[in-house]
Amino acid sequence: MKKFTIIFLLGLVCTYQFAVGQIKSVHYDVVRNQINEGNPLPSEEIFYIKGIIPDGISYIEGKVYPSSKNLDKAETYTWKQPFSFEVNQYEILVSDPLRSSDKYTIELYYYQKADEKQMEALKSSINHNIEAYLKANMEISKGKIHSYNSDKVIMAQLNKIVEDGIQNYSHFIHQDFSGFSDIIKQKLEQRDEIKLKKARFNILGRKKENVDNERAVYAFQYIDELISTVQNEADQYLADNMFALVDIRKLQSYPTIKKPSSIPLNFGYGGFAMKRSFASTEYFNGMYAGISVPLGNKAFTKFLGNASFSAGVFLENFESKNGTKLSGPLVNLPIYAGLGYKIFRVFRFNAGLVAISTENAGETIDKFNLQPYAGFSLEFNIWLGLNNK
Repeated sequence: MKKFTIIFLLGLVCTYQFAVGQIKSVHYDVVRNQINEGNPLPSEEIFYIKGIIPDGISYIEGKVYPSSKNLDKAETYTWKQPFSFEVNQYEILVSDPLRSSDKYTIELYYYQKADEKQMEALKSSINHNIEAYLKANMEISKGKIHSYNSDKVIMAQLNKIVEDGIQNYSHFIHQDFSGFSDIIKQKLEQRDEIKLKKARFNILGRKKENVDNERAVYAFQYIDELISTVQNEADQYLADNMFALVDIRKLQSYPTIKKPSSIPLNFGYGGFAMKRSFASTEYFNGMYAGISVPLGNKAFTKFLGNASFSAGVFLENFESKNGTKLSGPLVNLPIYAGLGYKIFRVFRFNAGLVAISTENAGETIDKFNLQPYAGFSLEFNIWLGLNNK
């Protein structure tokens, strides 16, 4: 118990040392288009990108992605001016750690608040494209309205018109355009009912061409109402101020720090029970040491990163009440192997099987006996190499 207490206290000290660590920061120089003074970026840990805010810039968006992939695989991080407070430096937290020794592309998008003239031009452009698209896809024939595409395709194309129109803008509260509502979908479905609206016209005693003309008038009225409804929904999204893109800065194939390889060493206290060849179950416990092979990188997967396969030996042999000596095969010490899970940063819980050899008065009774074991240990990383090269 005394040994376990010492291990626990050492673990608390190590945990405290980890806890007081600070998040690293790298500086981006917009003039020289240089980050971290030309040094590799931090890997396998979160960090800040800091920089001076150019005049008039209110919003900055950072996109980070592996250089071997496309922009659509990028992680996006943002900074926005806090209300009307005057600040001269921005901070963007890169909360998804970068992989060691990989190369990344970093893109920084600088936005300013769009003025009234820019917003009017944006609305006018989107509304014009909506009107042109709907008129080009609708045909009036014999009082009926035919479309060249299905309702689903039309909805998708209308959404794309808005998305393409705001490509160089960002919403003030970062609200993405969620697409047009079911009201537009219902309005599109109404065109199939135009032929049923004959009750609106008193066609008795009228010539056929007059009836067709009145149906055409109603059809054109429907198209105008559809265009107006779609434009109104687009204007609602654009009602709040937008950020207008001013400039993009790009760093391609930028390296990250190469982390040195390490071997996790375990030093702990555990025990196992054994009944085989004994009158009753006996319990044995003692110090053990071994190595671990992580099942994942904890910087990218929390569960598998803390889990590992462990193997090692108990640091002493044991003796039962009847004088039977317990050792192990190969190294003459009990050998264990099992799974472990790290808790509180440096503590690891291990459970698995221990291989034991028993001997009584110089006679080997059981050369290879497997028994379940469990224990707690401290884990320390031993670096393989003297530097990060």
